[in-house]
Amino acid sequence: MANTPSYAQPGAAAAAFRVAYGAMPARPAALAGATMGTTWSARMALPAGRTEASARQAIQAALDEVVAQMSTWEADSDITRYNQAGPGWQVLPAAFFHVLRHALMLAEDCGGAYDPTVGPLVNAWGFGPHQRAYEPPSPAAIEAARLRCGWRRVRLDEATQSAHQAGGTYLDLSSIAKGYGVDRAAMALDALGITQYLVEVGGELRARGKRPDGQPWRVAIEVPDASGDHALALPLDGRSIATSGDYRRHAGSGDGRYAHTIDPRTGRPVRNPVASVTVLHPGCMQADALATALTVLGETEGPGYARRHDIAALFILRGDDAYRVVATPAFQALANLP
Repeated sequence: MANTPSYAQPGAAAAAFRVAYGAMPARPAALAGATMGTTWSARMALPAGRTEASARQAIQAALDEVVAQMSTWEADSDITRYNQAGPGWQVLPAAFFHVLRHALMLAEDCGGAYDPTVGPLVNAWGFGPHQRAYEPPSPAAIEAARLRCGWRRVRLDEATQSAHQAGGTYLDLSSIAKGYGVDRAAMALDALGITQYLVEVGGELRARGKRPDGQPWRVAIEVPDASGDHALALPLDGRSIATSGDYRRHAGSGDGRYAHTIDPRTGRPVRNPVASVTVLHPGCMQADALATALTVLGETEGPGYARRHDIAALFILRGDDAYRVVATPAFQALANLP
């Protein structure tokens, strides 16, 4: 299962950060694997009685569970069964219900700029599990997809851990499930008594403690032009970091180029000066979803929303000749920026 595509386009470059590891003292471990159509990696200090094999197995099992529940790329996943179900209530696994509940809360809070029912539009624009030649869909196809979208179509029943399928609703949790996978991998390491680690899935990261040499885990945020240059480096301890940007996954070229992030309010790919948004948060699930929501909200509404909600966010905006960086007060405080 780990080698089958899940959330990302097969072969898509996903890493948005560089990590400076430095020299690692005794009992370090560096692990890696495949999941969600991308890769995962983990650096850690193994305590006595723990092996690389046990850590690797725990991480892979946690990620495989997320794929089995929330991947639209898997024909037998729980989300696929929900998407194919007729009208009525569908009992969901606990993790799936937890992630969907958070996604719906965020959708309501940001006025639909984030929407877990955006799947029909994602598919119409060619970014879903059934890939096709990239070409813009017709206005009729966009409108048909929009009729199936809308976060208010999904109702939850806390008592039975169920979600109502209105008929034709198609959930897509790709903008939150990868971050949740990072959280689950971190929880798996916590359960093994591993307290110093940096775990990453497709460029989203979560850290606990420090490197075994006592130095902080440091993450470099890339300039969103695929150059490999970075805008700044910051320590990551007890927090997660996630980035949403349009410079790695897109379709078309020139004036016809469009990003993979869809604005649920218009049914079309986002077109605004936001090149990337990076969010720092204790939970990677939250950071992942917020980065997408802030990207869709744009260069004015996005920073405003982040400031009102005390979100640590860094916006990199395109200018006529150069990029402009906007950091919220919460981000400035955590990153020790002037």
